[in-house]
Order: sequence, then C-alpha cells, then structure tokens
Amino acid sequence: MPANSNIIQPTCHDFKTVARALTVVENDLPGAAELLRSLDLSNKAPVVGITGPPGAGKSTLVNALITELNTGGKKIAVLAIDPTSPFNFGSLLGDRIRMATHFNHPDVFIRSLATRGSLGGLSAKTIEMTDVLRASGFDYILIETVGVGQSEIEIAGLADATLLVLVPESGDEIQNIKSGIMEIADAFIINKADRDGADTYYNTLKKLIHQKETAIPIYKAIASQNTGIAEIAEYVRQLPHTSNARRALLLAEKAYQLIRHQRMAGIDKKKLQQDIAEAIEKPGFNIYDWISSAKFEMPTSK
Repeated sequence: MPANSNIIQPTCHDFKTVARALTVVENDLPGAAELLRSLDLSNKAPVVGITGPPGAGKSTLVNALITELNTGGKKIAVLAIDPTSPFNFGSLLGDRIRMATHFNHPDVFIRSLATRGSLGGLSAKTIEMTDVLRASGFDYILIETVGVGQSEIEIAGLADATLLVLVPESGDEIQNIKSGIMEIADAFIINKADRDGADTYYNTLKKLIHQKETAIPIYKAIASQNTGIAEIAEYVRQLPHTSNARRALLLAEKAYQLIRHQRMAGIDKKKLQQDIAEAIEKPGFNIYDWISSAKFEMPTSK
C-alpha cells in the first residue's frame, strides 16, 4: 500500500487499524474510496464462507473452528453477518455473544456486520470489508452468513471455499434445497451429528453427491463438543490456491455486486419507504407507473 498520511493502513498486527479501516469502508466515510483503491490484495489467505439454514449451529462451529486454526500464531479474522430488519433497519449482531470466548485473543479479530437489506445475506460492504481483511495480512478469513436459504448463493461469488452446515432434521428438505444452496458447497458439514437420523442423513447426502462430477467431502461434527472440528480445520488448511479460472469468476461476481451497489447508492431506502407511504394514499396507485415517473438521484463517481 502506498504511503499516504490520509490513508489508514490496516495490519493484522494492530487490530485498531483494522477496525478503523473497516469502519471507514462500511460507512463510506471520507477516504473510503481512496483506501480501497490502495489495498494490496496479493495476500493468498483463503476466504472461507460458512453458510446454512438457521439453527444449524454455524456460530458454534465457527467458534470451534477458530480454536483449531489458531495455532502457531496464525491470525484469524471473522466477519459475522446478521440480517437487517426491513422495518426498522436494525440488526441484532448476536454472533458476538456466541464467539465471546475469542474476543480478547490477540490473534483473533471478530467483526459483526449487518446485511443492509441484501437478500443473499451479503452486501457490497461485505466484499469491500473482506478485501480490507485480506490486505491486512490475516492467515484465515471466515465469513459466517445469516442462513436465509437459496438466495444465499451470493457467498459463492466471494469465498474461495464454501462450507454448507446442515443438521439431521434437514433430511426431509434435501430435495427442496439441493437445486440452489446445495450446489454452491465445496464441503458439507452435518452438525449436531449426535442427533437421531444423522447416519441416515449422511448416507442420503452421500448418494446425492455421487451424482456430481467431482467428489465433495462430507464431515460429521458436534461443534458444541468440538467433535469432528479437527478434520474440518485440516480441510481449510489444505485448501489449494484459487485457480485463474476460479479467480476470474470470483472477481467478476465481486465486480457485479460492487457496480450494482454504486449504481444504487443514491437511493435512500428509508426515504423510498416514506415516498411510497405517501403515494399509496392516492387513488389508482400503481407501483410500476410510480417507479417510471419517480426521479431517483444517481450517485456521482468518487
């Protein structure tokens, strides 16, 4: 990163600089665009997406995975993404509670992030903040998504590898979800494997995977008891460097999300809601006619 007194230079050896840089980027504060353009993204640290339906135990799994990966002074960064309410635009950011055991660890950086209305559980800010973490020199970057179903396939456009966390109770739902979110997984994790039906679910999943051209690993785990976590951590350690073809795909998806965000940056969702609330009071309201006649301010280039 070029030396510039106006740019916060994040480094994993000083979490305060990382936190400041993330705040600048997340909130589009002055200097955000300059910071992003100056990032050195040559760090090859794997970005691992951890996704799955609500209640699968993703946060508990991430917490256990941090413990396994945090050996030999390895630096780990976690982005824990929580959904934003479409009504009050607030976010619980409750993942911090479940990862509290690592808050004060000098080698573990945890940041919660709201989805900001993104249906896929990700936002353009997730992409930008992930790149800040990559440029900061972390050894592993974990992204835990909100678990909102098939729309969550956005994670495949950001992560070098996607771990799909499921539970035995999902067995009856395989046929419903395999057409979307099941196809993005680089590895499957059956969490809470001590529950009834875990073996049956494992075998069913294995049969589905054998229909694919490439083998996809399946792991059984009981994250709350640290069972099976060592094998998953070893999988993450052995992740190959991203091929040029895969890298081009990832970058194209990232570029698409960032361009879409920039084009929509001039639209205030709260104001949009207020304007529509006023418009629907008029007789004969038609959403399509209203959109075509509404004047939206497009953002200027930074």
